[in-house]
Amino acid sequence: MEFPIINFEKLNGEERAATMAKIKDACENWGFFELLNHGIEPELLDEVERKTKGHYKKCMEQRFKEMVASKGLEGVQTEIKDLDWESTFFLRHLPESNIAQVPDLDDEYRKVMKEFAAKLEKLAEELLDLLCENLGLEKGYLKKAFYGSRGPTFGTKVSNYPPCPKPDLIKGLRAHTDAGGIILLFQDDKVSGLQLLKDDQWIDVPPMRHSIVVNIGDQLEVITNGKYKSVEHRVVAQTDGTRMSLASFYNPGSDAVIYPAPALVEKEAEEKKQVYPKFVFEDYMKLYIGLKFEAKEPRFEAMKAVENNVNLGPIATV
Repeated sequence: MEFPIINFEKLNGEERAATMAKIKDACENWGFFELLNHGIEPELLDEVERKTKGHYKKCMEQRFKEMVASKGLEGVQTEIKDLDWESTFFLRHLPESNIAQVPDLDDEYRKVMKEFAAKLEKLAEELLDLLCENLGLEKGYLKKAFYGSRGPTFGTKVSNYPPCPKPDLIKGLRAHTDAGGIILLFQDDKVSGLQLLKDDQWIDVPPMRHSIVVNIGDQLEVITNGKYKSVEHRVVAQTDGTRMSLASFYNPGSDAVIYPAPALVEKEAEEKKQVYPKFVFEDYMKLYIGLKFEAKEPRFEAMKAVENNVNLGPIATV
């Protein structure tokens, strides 16, 4: 079982068809793939990494140590099920950026993250169009499906996973599927820890220099009517080395109405009529917040139960 690694440059040459087939297979069978030569300059990635690690050391490391001490986590004897061994903050890019308001960031870091976000947004939209092509949907369909009245939501979760004395008892991040659309992850190339669940086995997502790891969120599972699945993944804390992870979530707008693409439902056999529910993205998120670390199927069922109340009239664009 080779973790799917895609050389993005090959989409521009005679290996395009083979590369598209690899992406299709990764979406259908893994829910994850890793991109090389994706067009974001290595220098920019190095700068993002340097600034992120510097910011953690300067502004967050001490706070994390104090939290660990206050909860007595150094000497835990039994598994901790309600806490993740991670230090995080969030940046929002769309509909509007909050980078200027986030405290403690130096101006250079803000500038670099703005530039990084703009490139990731472009890459996310390129990827969505490649998925459309593989699915036989018209170009731009997924971007439109995410649009709502104010465009998509896009933000980055900046995480550091410090060395953990008891990685068997405390997860870096507990197993979950991602609620949103398409996720682009820039991760540490030295300290591993990210794993996905495939065929009931936990498989390492290999850390590779300057790569971007892509995974499918719950909303793409709904829109593709289950053709692409969001996959459970987790972070295993390590006993040495701090792992850096920047996960950028390109998600539907809060008022976007999400439902299986009619073109994909029509292809299904009659008895398999629309399996996935129709709902407003924000309603799904409200439910997800409380159930993130539980199976996704009951979330879809809950959305099905309220489906008939979804007002699917034209969305007001005030």
